[in-house]
Amino acid sequence: MYLPPHANRWYLLAFWLAVLTIVYNLLEGLISVWFGLADESLTLFGFGLDSFIEMISGMGILAMVLRIWRHPGAPKGRFEKTALQITGTGFYGLVVILSLMAIYNLATQHKPETTLAGVIIAIISISLMWALIHYKTQAGMALGSEAILADAKCARVCMYMSGLLLASSLIYAVSGIWFVDSLGALGLAYLSFTEGREAFAKANGAECSCHVEGTSHV
Repeated sequence: MYLPPHANRWYLLAFWLAVLTIVYNLLEGLISVWFGLADESLTLFGFGLDSFIEMISGMGILAMVLRIWRHPGAPKGRFEKTALQITGTGFYGLVVILSLMAIYNLATQHKPETTLAGVIIAIISISLMWALIHYKTQAGMALGSEAILADAKCARVCMYMSGLLLASSLIYAVSGIWFVDSLGALGLAYLSFTEGREAFAKANGAECSCHVEGTSHV
């Protein structure tokens, strides 16, 4: 199907934004897990695991962008559904891991060595997520694509997670309150639960708060 040149440009932008999301989440996950283990910061460690799950979700988003670019209105492909199911399972698994580790840390009054890395990573992540939300929203509005606009809304949850990491890391760095890191991890567990629920809803074709499947094209 023929698309106007300006539509192709916006789809190309959406494509590269999806690629950037995947690459960034991979790097963010590796760095966050490394420093989370080194600094014994549970919130940062959990944030890193979340980034790996978001990377898998990003692969599904990339497939979605390619599909609606080539065949607007076509139903989800098997790869997209599988990516969403893996993402949902991963988020639920993360809920269990973070909850158990947070409870253990609270019971033993464990505290991180430092949360400086968490502050730096969170600031970088918030900045990039804001940019991704901005440009994905522009692309979605230019193309009249509800699917791309919904992807931009989903990126807000990632920004909320980054904000939670920043808040818990800063509070601990300033006050030294031992249980702040564990509370931050429990906050991540809650957001992970909501993300897992949304992923399974999207895989089953249901409308949900952060993603509405379907698109109208220019």
